[in-house]
Amino acid sequence: MSLYDIPLRTLTGEPTSLADYRGKAVLVVNVASKCGATPQYTALEELQKTYGDRGFTVVGVPCNQFAGQEPGTAEEIQTFCTTTYGVTFPLLEKTDVNGDARHPLYAELTRTADDQGEAGDVGWNFEKFLISPAGETVARFRTRTAPEDPAVISAVEAQLPV
Repeated sequence: MSLYDIPLRTLTGEPTSLADYRGKAVLVVNVASKCGATPQYTALEELQKTYGDRGFTVVGVPCNQFAGQEPGTAEEIQTFCTTTYGVTFPLLEKTDVNGDARHPLYAELTRTADDQGEAGDVGWNFEKFLISPAGETVARFRTRTAPEDPAVISAVEAQLPV
């Protein structure tokens, strides 16, 4: 199944899919509002501002599977992201990234190995998957790899279509 064919929902519940971003580089990140890594929102938004007009977008996927660190409603999540971090990139509905209820998007994404050669379950909040403009998952960065890390920047720049 193509990543573009997987049905998704926006944070406000509207149907969407990654097909909306066909031809763009996309960084899919499972996010949380009450995590030690939550300040990564700042760098994610900076990536969005820096590369957004060059065929790139961040897509945030709220997830409450790690120590209950995303307990809010859709409205609370949206308010937190925009008022605290000025987030302008799209956010999807709260989603399970692991386990029996793992969303089909993450069933596909987690097949991708990280730089240590390890695929499988998402380890924690703010894990990042880079999707090429052709819809292929080309890189995976674990939580500890910050969005401003040179490896992330280099991978994003290598995928920019413009």
